[in-house]
Amino acid sequence: QVQLVESGGGLVQPGGSLRLSCAASGFRTVINVMGWYRQAPEKQRELVATITNGGTTTYADSVKGRFTISRVNANNTVYLQMNSLKPEDTAVYYCNAATAWRVSGYWGQGTQVTVSS
Repeated sequence: QVQLVESGGGLVQPGGSLRLSCAASGFRTVINVMGWYRQAPEKQRELVATITNGGTTTYADSVKGRFTISRVNANNTVYLQMNSLKPEDTAVYYCNAATAWRVSGYWGQGTQVTVSS
């Protein structure tokens, strides 16, 4: 069965860094796109960054230059390096993995990131 497990969230001061990881398992086909989304309290879930299996990346304007997404195709793992964190980055971060058969993707359970002094 498909499973996505995120880790690496926590509490960090403004200007600090965190690295999120997401391990995907149970997939029988290629994961075309892996991505990170986030949802802050009382806000809609929004895209943070995505990466294709060929390495093409996209970023939300709000995180460009601060966040870096990467992946290891061999073990279906995606990472999100977050630097220069701001209080407005506080949210639950979700991992998503999309295949040709399920373009909307599968979701992880989420990991909390809190940026506060």
